[in-house]
Amino acid sequence: MLIFLFLVLAPLAASAVRYFWLGDGRQNWQTADRSSAGLLLPAADHPEAVIRVFGARTVRWRSIFAVHTWIVVKEKNAPTYTRYDYTAWGEPIRTNGFAPDGRWFGAAPETIVAVNGERAEVLIPKIRYVIENYQFRSYGDYSVWPGPNSNTFVQAALDAVPELRAVLPPTAIGKDFPYTGKWVGLTASGTGIYASLAGYVGFSVGWVEGLEINFFGAVLGLDIRRPALKLPGLGRFGVTPGL
Repeated sequence: MLIFLFLVLAPLAASAVRYFWLGDGRQNWQTADRSSAGLLLPAADHPEAVIRVFGARTVRWRSIFAVHTWIVVKEKNAPTYTRYDYTAWGEPIRTNGFAPDGRWFGAAPETIVAVNGERAEVLIPKIRYVIENYQFRSYGDYSVWPGPNSNTFVQAALDAVPELRAVLPPTAIGKDFPYTGKWVGLTASGTGIYASLAGYVGFSVGWVEGLEINFFGAVLGLDIRRPALKLPGLGRFGVTPGL
């Protein structure tokens, strides 16, 4: 138990030191840069269908623990991208509230999932269906912890397309919230199992997901398929997951 607590708390302490000592360079979040990070070509220059999931550190002290994730899609020959966020203010599901690959209040995003072409064409309708029918879409449904939050929303969309074999980073707090109401079941990829006590504590083990232990939002894990450590607050260290 002491070893486990050390493995959970030490990475969080390191992330906190990084934040308070080095800062995040964003200064006032209200005036922080939200412009494009240049991760996407202009839609007119990219006729293929596109699916992207981006993630960036959350605002202020919450960046010690977590990232905010969002979804971007574009059908074949569509003139624009469509970005979907799930936020704590206003109507939870926000469409095109920010640049598709925009900085999250000054934090540069990273690409978590990238699919183009015919494969994206097939999967986009599944993603849109989940978004259009997402149950936690009313004012007041958003909950920072344990969920449903932005990462729960993105996880629900990814669950609808197990073909992606996509896994959100360990810093995507809320991804383990059991939004379906099922506390035990198969993982999204169908290659393993999960158990969750209302999102507070739980575990998942599967060939795609690896081993993950959720301890009050702090996720500690190990990926065998693409060797990597998953650490609370710090994220994934090892082979980049397949996109």
